Amino acid sequence: MTGSARHATIPTPPGPFTAVVTTDDDGHDLVLASGWTADVTELLAVVHPALRPVTSTPVGRVPVLDAVEAFVAGEVTAIDDVPVRQRSGPFLQEAWEVLRTVPAGRPDTYAAFATRCGRPAAVRAAANACARNATALFVPCHRVLGSGGGLGGFRWGTPVKRWLLDHEAEHATVPA
Repeated sequence: MTGSARHATIPTPPGPFTAVVTTDDDGHDLVLASGWTADVTELLAVVHPALRPVTSTPVGRVPVLDAVEAFVAGEVTAIDDVPVRQRSGPFLQEAWEVLRTVPAGRPDTYAAFATRCGRPAAVRAAANACARNATALFVPCHRVLGSGGGLGGFRWGTPVKRWLLDHEAEHATVPA
């Protein structure tokens, strides 16, 4: 990508959360990368090369952080419709869309996520989709657990993943 992006960081209970955003042709903000770090270079490194901005300017605020603050305040569905832009092959693109359908408070296992993606035998590919997700929280890869029920991995650390899962379990409206 040519051009620039903007980024901002806010405090959250598990640590600083940064979002890198760009603007589409219609003037809408799109999240290119996000996660629990104050180091924007760490986030830019995971943006697909075709989408990676030439520069990212620190700003005091980006509007998508309103959804993060609402999420932290207990409105765990506030992140659901935040637009993101990621690029990869067809399976990863589809898997990231499917991740957005895993409800807060009802995490999947990697095997269940693979099945949700229509490829029940592709458990490793499903785990890879989680690992390569650049837009943490907005594409909620933290909602996928190891097949034995363990936390599995998380780019931002298992303590952050544990906090997210506990927070969602406490605040999600989950049908019985």
